[in-house]
Amino acid sequence: MSGSGSSGGVVELRVHGVSSTSAEQVLGLEQTSQVAGDRSGGFYRASPRCSHTSGAQGVALEAYRWGDLPSGTVARTLALVFLLPFMLANVAIWMRPANPGSEAMVKSLCRVLALTLTALYVLAAAGVALDLLAWKCMTSSGCLAGRSWFSWLGGQSTGLRLAVLALGPAAAIGLLWRLSNRPGRTFEAFRAPEREVSGLPLGAVGQWDAEPLVGRLRSIHVAAAFATLDVTLLAARAASGASAGTITLVVVTGVVLAACVVLLCTPPLIDRGATDRRLDAITTTLRTTAIILTVVVVAHLLANPAPWRTGGALPGYEAILACVFVAQTTLLVALGVVLLWRRDRRRGATPLFGLGTLVMVAVAISLAVAYSAELVYRVADFLDRDAPTGEGIVNGPPWAYTWAIFGFFRTVLFTLIVVGLVILVSRRGRYRAAAAIVARDHPDPPAEAEPRLRQVRQVIARALFTEKLVPLAVVFGCLAGLGTATTTIGLLGLFPSDVVERYAGVPSDVVTFAIAFGSWVIAAIILGLVIGGVFAYRTSQFRRYVGVIWDLGTFWPRAAHPFAPPCYAERAVPELTRRITYLVERGDAVVLTGHSHGSVLVAATVLQLPPQVGSRVALLTDGAPLRRLYGRLFPAYVNDAVLQEVGDRVGWRWVNLWRDTDPIGGWIFSGHRPGEMATVDGPAMTVDRRQRDPRGVVTPPGDSIPPPIQGHWGCESDDRFIRAVRELVERLGATAGPRTDPP
Repeated sequence: MSGSGSSGGVVELRVHGVSSTSAEQVLGLEQTSQVAGDRSGGFYRASPRCSHTSGAQGVALEAYRWGDLPSGTVARTLALVFLLPFMLANVAIWMRPANPGSEAMVKSLCRVLALTLTALYVLAAAGVALDLLAWKCMTSSGCLAGRSWFSWLGGQSTGLRLAVLALGPAAAIGLLWRLSNRPGRTFEAFRAPEREVSGLPLGAVGQWDAEPLVGRLRSIHVAAAFATLDVTLLAARAASGASAGTITLVVVTGVVLAACVVLLCTPPLIDRGATDRRLDAITTTLRTTAIILTVVVVAHLLANPAPWRTGGALPGYEAILACVFVAQTTLLVALGVVLLWRRDRRRGATPLFGLGTLVMVAVAISLAVAYSAELVYRVADFLDRDAPTGEGIVNGPPWAYTWAIFGFFRTVLFTLIVVGLVILVSRRGRYRAAAAIVARDHPDPPAEAEPRLRQVRQVIARALFTEKLVPLAVVFGCLAGLGTATTTIGLLGLFPSDVVERYAGVPSDVVTFAIAFGSWVIAAIILGLVIGGVFAYRTSQFRRYVGVIWDLGTFWPRAAHPFAPPCYAERAVPELTRRITYLVERGDAVVLTGHSHGSVLVAATVLQLPPQVGSRVALLTDGAPLRRLYGRLFPAYVNDAVLQEVGDRVGWRWVNLWRDTDPIGGWIFSGHRPGEMATVDGPAMTVDRRQRDPRGVVTPPGDSIPPPIQGHWGCESDDRFIRAVRELVERLGATAGPRTDPP
């Protein structure tokens, strides 16, 4: 669809935040019509039937609605829940420090750690299909009783049972492969043409073609996934005597896995651009080799006449699982050493103490381990439920999974204790600061305003707690990493209750209860995420709270884990760039407004605008987390240099509205309040405009309630917002003039 409206005016292009707001809500209109894009991401203006078609000073209103790009359907929203560990692992690589000297090492470690998550995914599927079903259940008459749907395999040979049920993990790998392939083709049509973009890293988001990198990573992960399945099958076969064929297949499988790790540790090769496809043939060949190798391994199981060892757990499975946990622990330690060694040692210069990447990847691994352990435990519980005593699953799930559940429960419990302590310890200071802010904003209030003043102080004090989340995130990440490390104790054949009772004096029954309770906690978390995903899709108000996770995580391209949810910025940013360029080239000036996470999208968009377009653009941000959250979580991509260039590219026609009641957004350059001196010099000192919130604590005449507390949620109909738009329109008119193309 082509754009509508007359040219030569000013267009206010609004970009919403994470709440998936409708176009009517963004524009404040009853009727809108789509002028560009599609149902998932499109541009809207007032319907021709609507009498109110313009904003401040006759400015034409237009909204870009992108809320369905990261979610869109219930199925895709639920997929985000189960792909959450992959998404967090992918986000971790973008949280690396700004120090370029550590970039290659951090990238390599993050990608290898992401590969271990894929291996863990396969091992969980193999634990259910091969260990619980093929090896244990099908040799137990009690387990097979009443289960005719697969009891026919019970009388077959061990090799046949393993070969048939190996189709389960193979199908799980194929499902991930399929899911990771589809979004790339969906977004391909929306890639923006090459333009004069910023050389800073944030300017590359949505501009560079990520599909070649994702394709290489996908091939490597698929190859490693099939190789992990092969190792599991071959370890079981070798337990009863390794033949020359078995040894040969083990060696070939080891070479495939080693090749996957080596390729991930060469960022200069794997990060090559779209036009350099030399590595693509290597990764594709590696993937094909791994698939063919799996077919050969299955055939080897069927053809090898050697007897199988019987009883106990699937031979080699627990050792392979423990080796993955050991590898994860070793890599986490190595990543922590690199981050601490290379961090910026200036006071206050390193967000999250330089450990942001480590914290996020440790959380991703902890969640993946919890998912895997819970899957195996729930299936074992289901298979044992109706079996007579002593005739169910022999030995139950691997002890490493028991340690994993115990470690996750311990991490959650200790973190909650620390959070409670921090809330109590910081409460007095936060309320003291909130009281000072309220006293300055509302001096000499009447006595009847005291209940409202108390409510405002509470809101501001809660908003100030955001600053305490930084050390809490580090605490949780460190505890999660420690929980992953303790899973390696399973290699010693020790049970958590025995160890804790021996060295801590805690009765074993308490630990056993904690493990069982921890398992149900994990199940409740997964169920809560699923329900949250459904409600986030169906209820826009609920999406405001849970949507932050999805929208923050899927903003970043897939650079570490190819099975992570797709990046919507690869479409949204080029689409915004193209639309703004079109409006300017037809003679309009543009006031680009971004609320909440929309401010991040518009900042990345501004960095991609050609200079002749940026000279006719002004920027208004509201509730922007650019400095407060993104500057701390992603220091290599959102920092002073990036924010300064955003200002330069729009000629410092930039206003940022912020409020003390906002727990997410905040100031960008200077947090000064009216009457205070700015903490920066130059044009940046005029960007931040603090808004008093609420505007009053006394019920105004003609109303029955006092003015509302706006907090994080923007209000484009607020007169302060409209005044900011008018100011930017005037500044555009003073500097834009007739457009002339540069020579």
